[in-house]
Amino acid sequence: MRFEGIHHVTCITGDAPGNVDFYVRVLGLRLVKKSVNQDDPTVYHLFYADEKGSAGSDLTFFEYPHARPGRAGRGMVHRIVFRVASADAIEFWNDRLTAEGVDVDRGEGGLRFSDPEGLDLELSVVETTDEPLIADHPEIPRELALRGFDGVRAYADPGPSRAFLEEVLSFDPHGDSVWEVRGEKRGSWYAYDEPPQEPGVPGAGTVHHVAFASPPAEHEAWQKRVAESGAHPTPIIDRFYFKSIYFREPSGVLFEIATIGPGFTVDEPLEHLGEKLSLPPDYEHLRATVEPVLTPLPDTRELVQR
Repeated sequence: MRFEGIHHVTCITGDAPGNVDFYVRVLGLRLVKKSVNQDDPTVYHLFYADEKGSAGSDLTFFEYPHARPGRAGRGMVHRIVFRVASADAIEFWNDRLTAEGVDVDRGEGGLRFSDPEGLDLELSVVETTDEPLIADHPEIPRELALRGFDGVRAYADPGPSRAFLEEVLSFDPHGDSVWEVRGEKRGSWYAYDEPPQEPGVPGAGTVHHVAFASPPAEHEAWQKRVAESGAHPTPIIDRFYFKSIYFREPSGVLFEIATIGPGFTVDEPLEHLGEKLSLPPDYEHLRATVEPVLTPLPDTRELVQR
């Protein structure tokens, strides 16, 4: 069994309206689902992705209004890396982000910057046969757009996790601190960096967890394999849009295994994804309670004329 790379990365925001503006208007992703945190339905769960809401491009946020700024530390993912296709794309994004007042750090084959709450992001020129996962945006030519995740970097010592990643999760090592995560159709990577001295502080601008993509037929077997390793996974949880298993790998990073599908069109047509608040059937009875307390969001149809 092999994962089809990263399924999604979930982060925390204290400012959902600003979050929508940055990821939809500036970075050109599509808001494909406006829902609630199923473990705390009083707060948003926002999903940004390519035009189809594909696994491999899905960046998600829990909104805790006015959450304190966080800081990545040991046992936390600290950087999310997106693919772009060319040096021309790096030039485009350097100019676009600079015009938005974003500080950029340009290196060979890549560009680093932070979102308005300090989440560390990187764009990397990648040659791959993987399908490019692109969202439509009138100001961003498709050949220059973000094309899905390339990988994530976590703060941790790789030693405690090496055997678990390779023997249990079937990650392929590339050197001492980088692993490729590749299935039949798609791949990505997972890497460690030396942790800072300061402890991590969960909060706005930090990553909550990273999820890896599993074909639905293999999900039960993954849960059993992780449990037999001693990693204490949760039971399989039905999130309606996909099914989930959560556990911490030995270095402390929170992992999820998420199924590829059924996907975001299970309750909305593709052309109208993310336009209204979507609640899974088990949460629909809460609509009258939660909808009035959720933060008003900008209309993405006005931000971006698709």
